[in-house]
Amino acid sequence: MLGVIYVLALPNSLFDQVVGFFGSFTTAPFPGTSINLPVPVNPQQPVFYTAVFQFCLGIALLQILVLTLRIIWRSPVKRTAETTGNLVFWSGTSIVVAIFLNASTNRSEWFAFWGAFLLVVGFSLLARAAVIFIKKK
Repeated sequence: MLGVIYVLALPNSLFDQVVGFFGSFTTAPFPGTSINLPVPVNPQQPVFYTAVFQFCLGIALLQILVLTLRIIWRSPVKRTAETTGNLVFWSGTSIVVAIFLNASTNRSEWFAFWGAFLLVVGFSLLARAAVIFIKKK
């Protein structure tokens, strides 16, 4: 999957974009507070964000396949719950990346992305717990 995403990013060098993105972090105050958090110097990285979106979407599609097989083969409840949580996480992350990280991303959107990402983590844990609760009844 990484190879396909790398080829899709051509003619831009995805490797250079990734190195540039992670090499450009600084700290900035979180809006409305005096807390400094990491933020890229230039949060506008559309090639990198597109690659992240494609990766998350690819993993989400893989989780759909795995969940389908788990349901067909009647896997243990814990495994089905884990795959459901993973599906919610990866599909939610792809949606959040598509909404918040794009060509016009600024620092406030960068921080909003992380807030939305934490919500996705919570929803994935809730989905996992819901499957366990429903299957145990």
